Amino acid sequence: MTDGTESAQGKVPSRQRKRFPDISSRAYEHPADRSALVALRKLNGFDTVFKTLSGLLPERSLRLLFLSDSVRVSDAQFAHLNDMLRDACHILDLEKVPPMYVTQDPKPNAMCIGLDEPIIVVTTGLVELLDEEEMRAVVGHEVGHALSGHSVYRTILLFLTNLALKIAWIPLGNMAIMAIVTALREWFRKSELSADRAGLLVGQDLQASMRGLMKIAGGNHLHEMNVDAFLAQAEEYEAGGDLRDSVLKILNLLPRTHPFTTVRAAELKKWAETRDYQRIMDGHYPRRSEDKDTSVTDSIRESAGHYAETLRTSKDPLLKLVGDMAGGAGDLAGDLGGKLRSRFGGKAGSGDGRSEDPSEA
Repeated sequence: MTDGTESAQGKVPSRQRKRFPDISSRAYEHPADRSALVALRKLNGFDTVFKTLSGLLPERSLRLLFLSDSVRVSDAQFAHLNDMLRDACHILDLEKVPPMYVTQDPKPNAMCIGLDEPIIVVTTGLVELLDEEEMRAVVGHEVGHALSGHSVYRTILLFLTNLALKIAWIPLGNMAIMAIVTALREWFRKSELSADRAGLLVGQDLQASMRGLMKIAGGNHLHEMNVDAFLAQAEEYEAGGDLRDSVLKILNLLPRTHPFTTVRAAELKKWAETRDYQRIMDGHYPRRSEDKDTSVTDSIRESAGHYAETLRTSKDPLLKLVGDMAGGAGDLAGDLGGKLRSRFGGKAGSGDGRSEDPSEA
């Protein structure tokens, strides 16, 4: 636990961890997460679908399903996971601990769903795959989803994905649903990067986070894997190939709800080395009590800055081309603007005798 004591079962490591009172999700949210959500909300018809489904989705049925056919984590069942859950909520200062269930599924997975209140679900495949510290990062990841309010959109994504499968035979109806599903998936992939950061803030062990992602990618064979080599794969993936490979990357990514695991590892390591992360660890971070005073414009500007930086530094052939074209257009506009000013601009007081000083207009 965070106070340095062990649980009755002795399964929770006693290493003391820092706590972040009143922390806002803005502290760890990836700029691409926020910008994708802004774009999603601007999608034609999304507001109508969102409001409709928020009132129609059978959340009570969802809760009863997990209650009846999964194991609810508590002091009596999966007690070590319950300790981790309470610990994660304490560290991120999430006042109400969400219910957590373990469901039988050999595929390693976890999710945070729910409209009114979030529910965390982890599979037996994940519980059996990860060690204590790796699992702690995953629990923190899901608590981060809960704190950011991601569970609402995740639930709608699941419902719409199932709906699209059922009405696939209706061309126009399916196309309309899939447009929103595609946008939701794009947002959700970005939200995973935010939640990975929350998991690191909870676990406060970068190596454990890296190990967990490697295991999800390659199974329980750590003795056969290497973090540096795993991260090198992400570098090769980002930089390798030509424009055809860039298009194939996009096509491979579209049906997925999660980013590729090597990319997640590289993104998390990059963030852990930033001054922003260190400032949070030092206790300097945005507070929830200040959220009402935040500027939407500032968030959009930050997201735009992130994408501009991504275009500038990316080694992906397609993104480099887009960045070069954008830069070329900017240079062209600058040159054109300079020539126009040189051609038509005059000194103050010239021409018709009026000053060009705006303050004197």
